[in-house]
Amino acid sequence: MLIFSNPQISIATVADAANIVALLNSAYRGESSKQGWTSEAHLIAGNVRTDENDLLNIMAQPNGVVLKHINEQQKIIGCVNLQQHDKKIYLGMLSVSPNLQGAGIGKQLLKAAEEYAMYLQCAAIYMTVITARTELINWYNRYGYNDTGERKPFIEDNLTGRHLQPLEFMVLEKIITAA
Repeated sequence: MLIFSNPQISIATVADAANIVALLNSAYRGESSKQGWTSEAHLIAGNVRTDENDLLNIMAQPNGVVLKHINEQQKIIGCVNLQQHDKKIYLGMLSVSPNLQGAGIGKQLLKAAEEYAMYLQCAAIYMTVITARTELINWYNRYGYNDTGERKPFIEDNLTGRHLQPLEFMVLEKIITAA
């Protein structure tokens, strides 16, 4: 059984979904997201990054988990979605409460993601980041994630908000083992 080195991090359950959705939306969209440095409000209009249905579908994927980071009061203050694809882990939805960003919680979630990947004997973790998010890309670079050169379209949908400019994703990857 996997036990994370940080006891405040564990695998989220369906019962956590509403709180995780609130965290994700507050970290990425709308006015509340502007308290932190990871906001996408200047790139995407609206207050919704995801909804409970979308998150529950993600949580129901057979090869994935959502990790939650709780504080002393048992409130969810950070999360990350991890999906296994062959010998790699896709990392998405890394979020920290906007008023707590810069306190090391994101770094702790990245470490837990690596622990999860090693537990599954995966060789790498990869993610997509909006290319216009240079400060976020630089942050991931500091933790060993590198640009693979691959780009993917960011297609506007009916859930995540109207794009305020053309957007695309950059694929970043970190090799974690010699598998």
